[in-house]
Amino acid sequence: MDFKQRTVTCGQLRAADAGRTVVLNGWVHRDRNHGGLHFINLRDRYGITQVVVNGDSDPDLQSTASQLKLEYCIGVTGTVRKRPDEMINKDLATGEIEVVASEIEILSLCETLPFMIDEENPAREDVRLKYRYLDLRCFGMQKRIALRHYFVKAVRDFLSARDFYEIETPTLIRSTPEGARDFLVPSRIYPGKFYALPQSPQLMKQLLMVGGFDKYFQIARCYRDEDARGDRQLEFTQLDLEMSFVKRDDILSLMEELFNYVFKQILDYQLPAHFRRIAYKDAMNTYGCDKPDLRFDLPIMDFNELAAKSSFSAFKDTVAANGFVKALCARPNEKCEFTRKYIDELQDAAKVYGAKGLGWMKVTSEGTLSGGVSKYFAGMEKEVIDSLKAQGGDVIFLVAHENWKRCCTSIGAVRSKLGRDLEIIRKSFEFCWIIDFPLFCYNEEEGHWEAEHHMFSMPQARFIPTLESNPGEVLGDLYDLVLNGYEVASGSIRIHDVELQKRIFRICNFTDEEAQFRFGFLLNAFRFGPPPHGGIAPGIDRLIMIISEMTSIKEVIAFPKNTAALSPMDEAPSEVDQKQLDELHLIIKKKD
Repeated sequence: MDFKQRTVTCGQLRAADAGRTVVLNGWVHRDRNHGGLHFINLRDRYGITQVVVNGDSDPDLQSTASQLKLEYCIGVTGTVRKRPDEMINKDLATGEIEVVASEIEILSLCETLPFMIDEENPAREDVRLKYRYLDLRCFGMQKRIALRHYFVKAVRDFLSARDFYEIETPTLIRSTPEGARDFLVPSRIYPGKFYALPQSPQLMKQLLMVGGFDKYFQIARCYRDEDARGDRQLEFTQLDLEMSFVKRDDILSLMEELFNYVFKQILDYQLPAHFRRIAYKDAMNTYGCDKPDLRFDLPIMDFNELAAKSSFSAFKDTVAANGFVKALCARPNEKCEFTRKYIDELQDAAKVYGAKGLGWMKVTSEGTLSGGVSKYFAGMEKEVIDSLKAQGGDVIFLVAHENWKRCCTSIGAVRSKLGRDLEIIRKSFEFCWIIDFPLFCYNEEEGHWEAEHHMFSMPQARFIPTLESNPGEVLGDLYDLVLNGYEVASGSIRIHDVELQKRIFRICNFTDEEAQFRFGFLLNAFRFGPPPHGGIAPGIDRLIMIISEMTSIKEVIAFPKNTAALSPMDEAPSEVDQKQLDELHLIIKKKD
């Protein structure tokens, strides 16, 4: 169909435009009919303009205006008129003017809406995802998608100005174990063989370093067949980055400069020039996790020495068995009282991570301890209070466990819940680096060592001679970037020595033959002068989620899956017909 194209957007007109004849295209956001006098709020992604159809307008125009319903897509031709001062709408950027319509053209109709198009959509998530194309019209979604665009643009501008090349890597690759399950793609041409969708471009970007492209980046699509959650999807987007002839500090400094630039460009927010660096073990001991939220001050403290002196057998036995007891002090406020019911909720949070219980005791204004497990610390009150720097009104929470990591994470869960419920989390952006990660972790179910991050990370130099003798003590040249309690990037200096890479494979339970079968193309490349190199991969979805103050990355992705890994809009995944299966030489085995 032929129609009049817009000459201005719905967010463009101001008082200085009074008298202009303009054409607007957009959707009917609101429509008020006052017996011949029509007020139409016309919306596009740029804003809203009020359109007026006067009571003495042409009858055909009046008739067309009376047919309008919400979300009809229309074209309006009219003259810009300045509003009287007392009628200026200060809530709209275009609130100083209105457009007096001389012609309205209905471009398309809209059926009854499943929900109202507004600032934010209050509908249930399943309804929002089913009608995602309507949900995207809401201003909140429009703002977040725009923010994502400007974030990525700022990243590209920054890196391009520093001699990085943006290089695409394949989407159909060889299946290689990287931690999660691969999404497999059957080959029609080679029956019985499969491509995999990349969990990350990890190996390809290392090969680019071998190829001499010393500064690479990519806004990369990645795929992992794992359970979805609020900050994770089956398919996601990351800034993938790799550099040659660098050490850890070069990459950390570059990322600090990058995020300073991006946050200033898109938010006008000034970050510190350098982010705090915390060793993995210190992060676990002080915050109970390796992605600490630094926006509130509730440090975790070691309590082993005092626990051993107490008369509480559960604590004494744990310490005697080389276990651990951790303590945390918090003070109730008007937002959250520490009732018995609430303390039970804190205990439930700790038990999720393996704690058997949660000890507690109150600090009185007289400097004594009361309630909970306080009776087991009789005569030790001052020593306990002084060691924890507790004050009257505080409550001391205690977790004991024979396993250090479970002890830390259990009381770390208590810390996180207290921060939220007490509402003591500051409004800010708090970045930090977590460094000195263990290179390996032990898989108790399968009975072997595996990589903490991935198998291509360089061990710290002092551990290389004795890698095999005690893998659990080896620290890697690894680093995570954390923002407001979320891991937003992970990286490492990579192995570029083929023999060292084979040693790592063996420790991770890969024979030389299996390593050659799985990663032969990488090992072969490392025979031809690979440079020292390292990189990092910030998650775009998660960063935009945090910046937008959302709690789910579905709020910053145009067409996400739900938590059941389904797309309610197009009903993916779906069955395919027998002809397609036959072409791929596949037989579907039905579940019993």
